[in-house]
This record gives sequence, structure tokens and C-alpha cells, in this order.
Amino acid sequence: MKENPVLIRQLFDSKSFTYTYLVADTHAGVALLIDPVSEKLPNYIELLAELGLQLRYAVDTHCHADHITALGQLRDITRCETLAGEPSEMTCVDRFFRDSDILQLGSIALRAIYTPGHTDDSYSLFLEGQQSMVFTGDTLLIRGTGRTDFQNGSSKALYDSLFNKLLKLPDNTIVFPGHDYQGLKQSTILEERKSNPRLQVKSWQELNDLLGQLKLASPKLMDIAIPANKQCGKTPLPGSGLNFLTEKPI
Repeated sequence: MKENPVLIRQLFDSKSFTYTYLVADTHAGVALLIDPVSEKLPNYIELLAELGLQLRYAVDTHCHADHITALGQLRDITRCETLAGEPSEMTCVDRFFRDSDILQLGSIALRAIYTPGHTDDSYSLFLEGQQSMVFTGDTLLIRGTGRTDFQNGSSKALYDSLFNKLLKLPDNTIVFPGHDYQGLKQSTILEERKSNPRLQVKSWQELNDLLGQLKLASPKLMDIAIPANKQCGKTPLPGSGLNFLTEKPI
């Protein structure tokens, strides 16, 4: 039997509770990174070298508010192509993708699914196969969802993304979220449909009421992260004290 060429590595940033995903075709020796974090840049470069992989793409599922992206730095170092989904304001990227576009990585095909709600530029990436997987960014989390109270968020759009897009995927699809705050690493569409409290609602109004009760504080880096991420994380911010926002990080 021929070896499965698909390699997945789930990488974690303990400061922002962000999951970054390395997806690779080991036969072709090419990889992509989903939602890379600036401060973890040396770890990505080291892992790529250890696995003998060339970074083809660096992708953000949306413009993040809680960490600085590594897209620009990875492009400088690896000459990878940087991608984000329309209508993102990350005008720094090399290319935008749209709903149903395919990101081809060797023999691996990732289909972009436009899943707004947390933000208006949120996407999920679906890998169909014998074991389907979906990288949901901040749209669907394990036993939760993204919030909808900034960056043109919308509970109505989130409800549609969840119930009319993600929950239409095969039940056994593995869910890889963009964040987790409880140490959980993965789930499935069926498991979330049955056990996620935010998926037990009957309307977007119910979801909106549920999210409104959370009274969440704004992300600590929000005022810094969003402007920086619109420049792929490379814009120096005078007075910010964040020395990792540089043109040449390593």
C-alpha cells in the first residue's frame, strides 16, 4: 500500500492560545502554514528544515486581533506565497482567494470555504479525503465559536457559516480550530453538532443573545495586532515596545 503523503502538525502558541497548522505533501516535499504567529517564527523554520520541506504558502484564515502574524517574515525568509481571503484588508498578501477556490499543494487540495461572522474576512479550509479535515480558524472552536463584536463581526453571518456551511460537512470530518483555551486539540463535526453549546440554538437571534451574555474583554493586543496584520505583521510600530515587529526577525 502506498504511503499517505499528507502530513499534519498542530503547533501551539501559549501566549495567544493560537493553533498554527503545518500541512504538507511529503512526496512532493512542499508545505503550507495556516495562521502562523510571529514569535514562533524560528520554530517554523527549524521544523521545515527537520522535515525537509519547502514552504509553498503561508495563509491567514482572517486578520487576527490577538497575535501578530508571521506571513511577511516567512515570505522574506522562505520566498513562500502569502494568502488571505477576500474581502480581507490584508493588502500586503501576494494573492487573495475566494469561496470554493482550491489551494493546491502537491497532491493535496484544500478548498476555501467563506465562513464570515467572527470577522467579515473569515475562511475555513477543507481537506477532503479518506479522512476529511477542516481548519476552521476562529469560526468554529471546540465547544465554542468565535465572538462577533468587532471587525465587522455578525451573529447572523456566523449562524449561516456554522449551520449552512461547516455543519454540512461529513460527520467524521476532523475539526482543527484556530484557538483553544482548555487544552483540547481536535474534534469532529458530529461531536460539535451534539456537544457544542453554541450549536444548540434555533436561530441567529438566539446565537446573538448567547454571545452577548459572554461580556468578553477586548484582546490585549487588538489595537496593535490589527494594524500590524494588515501589513502582514511587518510594520514597525513606534513606541509599542514590540521588537519582533521588524523587517528582519532572524
